[in-house]
Amino acid sequence: MNNILETSCLTGFIRMCHDGWLQGWHERNGGNLTYRMTSEDVAACRPFFDETPREWVKMGVQADNLAGEYFITTGSGKFFRNVELDPAANIGIVEINEAGDGWRIVWGLENGAKPTSEFPSHFMNHSVRKAATQGANRVIYHCHATNLIALTYVLPLTDRDFSRALWQSATECPVVFPEGVGVCPWMVPGGADIAMATSEKMKTYQAAVWAQHGLFASGPDFDITFGLAHTIEKAAEIYVKVLSTGQGRIRQTITDDALRAIAHDFGVTINEEFLD
Repeated sequence: MNNILETSCLTGFIRMCHDGWLQGWHERNGGNLTYRMTSEDVAACRPFFDETPREWVKMGVQADNLAGEYFITTGSGKFFRNVELDPAANIGIVEINEAGDGWRIVWGLENGAKPTSEFPSHFMNHSVRKAATQGANRVIYHCHATNLIALTYVLPLTDRDFSRALWQSATECPVVFPEGVGVCPWMVPGGADIAMATSEKMKTYQAAVWAQHGLFASGPDFDITFGLAHTIEKAAEIYVKVLSTGQGRIRQTITDDALRAIAHDFGVTINEEFLD
């Protein structure tokens, strides 16, 4: 292998950034993506790391279970549309220190670029999802999913209301996220408050809705995580269209017993707290 961009982890990361851009979820520098690398990923990329790693930077958050890990991350202020054109300028690989409270860049993020400003939120939620899934989850993705954001203006900002609306909008939803989705009220992006609130939701859910802001999703790999976000946004789009065409009236929908039947036949456990 002659180029770090030939590694499977970076080709997958770059493809997901491009897919998100094509969906229209990443205007300007909106959204961010991080991936917790496997030991095989690190071994494949290490020959291309900087000869001299850059300075350690404290994050203001700490996680023992992420000490010594490596992450691929989008850059602060960088545009998803430019990732495919110039990866090294727009994304990078960071190493976490042994205290689990700082990072340093070992590849990419050229010309003084830094990891996404929401890296502390991603980091805390990687810690939560690693623990909740026994290490299986590796991807955290934040996007500005248009129709989902629209729903945060008209639906009550509760886990139950959003989960039911999405489940009842598309038959595959209770299969893809049978636990439902979490919902966080509006908060200033990139701060400790939104990081803490989201990490509480992610102890239970694969995805959290950020009111008037977007979606925060997790998964074991790029395809499943992108597929989760895509499914949630498509369900939101259907719900928005139903509300628009029906002038707010819904004549029929998927019943709670039908949701239970879907879960039974597909072998998943639906969150009964959200059913009548």
